[in-house]
Amino acid sequence: MVKALIAITSYNEVFYQDGARAGVFVVEALHPYEVLREKGVEVDFVSETGKFFGWDEHSLSTDFLKAKDREIIEKSESSFMKAIRNVKKPSELNVKDYQIFFASGGHGASYDFPRSPHLQKLVADVSANGGVIGAVCHGPAIFDNLKTLEGNIFIKGKKLTGFTDEGEEILNLAQIMKDKGMKTIKQVADTNGATYVQPADPWGSFVVVDGKLVTGVNPASAAETAAKTVETLKH
Repeated sequence: MVKALIAITSYNEVFYQDGARAGVFVVEALHPYEVLREKGVEVDFVSETGKFFGWDEHSLSTDFLKAKDREIIEKSESSFMKAIRNVKKPSELNVKDYQIFFASGGHGASYDFPRSPHLQKLVADVSANGGVIGAVCHGPAIFDNLKTLEGNIFIKGKKLTGFTDEGEEILNLAQIMKDKGMKTIKQVADTNGATYVQPADPWGSFVVVDGKLVTGVNPASAAETAAKTVETLKH
């Protein structure tokens, strides 16, 4: 049985100009969960704190959340909600059980993941065991200053994508991120010796596969990123 970890942010503070909180971006956890389960993969959620604090409030808007998805998160006994409430702490896991590590997104992840040494160690461990690493939207922030078990920069020389700088500008979040000491995904790539791959359209589905690293650009890419993560493992 193939097993996967989906990492979620522990950040759930007021972040947006309208007073809304950042947190777990619903479809960037839900769609990968659904795709992985459909492909016969067993899924556990993990966060640095071992807790699920709440959703990114902007991710609950109808722009991002279709009726079917909303139904799932509003049903407390859905398998997804049971799984996310049962989120694990890295220390509770036997990392050798997992062949996939998938970093979900949301602006909370940009703040939290680079400050999550135990999640970063899981990435290094799963990769060292021959597993595949997936990340979507702001999830690739986890690669900032992440080192392999041998002490090399994890993404150095790799190609990856993630939420665009243009997207941050369009959403008027570039300055907020700067004020909070958060890097954009392009900045993460640049400062860690990786190549950021720019999508033609910041809002369409777009995925980059480089070896056993699979990254997607935005919420619309979450399902495709997860699907390609599984495909990569099987090849």
